[in-house]
Amino acid sequence: MAAFQKAAGFKIKNDSLLNLSFMHRSYSNETEKKANNERLEFLGDSILGAVCATILFETYPDKNEGELAKIKAVVVSEDILSVIAQNLHIDKMLLLGKGEENSGGRTKKAILADAMEALIGALYIDMGYKAAFDFVSRCIKPEIDCVSGENYHKDYKSLLQEYCQQVFRCYPEYCLVKKSGPEHERTFWMEVRINETVYGNGTGRNKKSAEQEAAKVAYEALQGNRSE
Repeated sequence: MAAFQKAAGFKIKNDSLLNLSFMHRSYSNETEKKANNERLEFLGDSILGAVCATILFETYPDKNEGELAKIKAVVVSEDILSVIAQNLHIDKMLLLGKGEENSGGRTKKAILADAMEALIGALYIDMGYKAAFDFVSRCIKPEIDCVSGENYHKDYKSLLQEYCQQVFRCYPEYCLVKKSGPEHERTFWMEVRINETVYGNGTGRNKKSAEQEAAKVAYEALQGNRSE
């Protein structure tokens, strides 16, 4: 814990709170503990959103609400949060149940992103908003800089729709293939079809993220075919 906090650049006074931020529901279920990191995740998600919105508002006075919202959606996405969590070695700190451990839970984007948000929540409770703001800012400012360029938003659904209209004269169609898992941790499988042909598949914690993943696969495949 001490080494983790030193590398992350903060020192939480309440070690049990920090420990709780890494405690996945699967661990609490198997050990009959009542608490897990879901409440902290709920709180941390709001803190993360507020910090990101503040940074964007102050950094880009010329961008409108829609542009800021697109950048924010990417920066606080599961994909980016899970990478930040891995860079902080949160994957090594996770407390998982045996089943989740055996199924590769330490590498699952959703679990890593949730733990990242829970950690933000723990930091806010223990040290206040300024400490949480400083930590989140250090983590996401480089990501904001990275995605705020010419192709910052990576909105593959929009890119694919524009491509389909230009090339196929139609709109892509997204279809739910299946969904699994309990309500609090559901996984969705989506596919995108163009003129009844499947061009991409994606998974995510909600339909929107699964559609984005499917659109990305389809768009990149179509771009690759065009360049050949």
